[in-house]
Amino acid sequence: MKAVLVASFVALVVLPMCKPDTAKTATDTAAAVNPASPAEVRAQFDILRDSADSNWQRMMRSDDQKLADVRGLLQDLKKQPRLDVAQVRTLTAQAGRLKPQRYDRLSMASSAAIDQYDAAQDSVLKPLVLLAAPEGNAPTARIRDYVEHIMLADANVVSYRAHYDAAAKAYNNYLRLHQAELAKMGNQYARLRPLPLFELSR
Repeated sequence: MKAVLVASFVALVVLPMCKPDTAKTATDTAAAVNPASPAEVRAQFDILRDSADSNWQRMMRSDDQKLADVRGLLQDLKKQPRLDVAQVRTLTAQAGRLKPQRYDRLSMASSAAIDQYDAAQDSVLKPLVLLAAPEGNAPTARIRDYVEHIMLADANVVSYRAHYDAAAKAYNNYLRLHQAELAKMGNQYARLRPLPLFELSR
């Protein structure tokens, strides 16, 4: 699981965390539970949905960049003398199969889909980092930068997922409290379902 690899790089986690305004949070919570009108219900729900969406997109962009850095690193390694050419070739083939294996917002309802993707990534990242920078020594500055970016992105996975879960839980709680009102609005609001959470895989 991802937590195994992340434990090695926990000191690198640097995602910004903001201290909540307690008074404002209490006020916002009260307003969310007791909206003044159907228009307010919809407006507040849209804000929560947009927050979940933006957290998901931020997480996927980070993963996309990590995969791009893996491809770039492998290309650079192919130019290095005295490397295991067969291993580079094998890792390149494995890396090319990663993105098609990635879960989406529906398939992640199965914790196995998340664990399988994490395991597939780890099977590439662990040997790749050891090959590119044995004992922390990369042959070039460019390769060193790739390794650092990949390690940092991987260390941040847990934080990205925690942020997404927090946003998805707020969405799900509001949907549970106001599903009847939202259903009366028809169209997209009548077909809403709770969002799966990453904590299902823990």
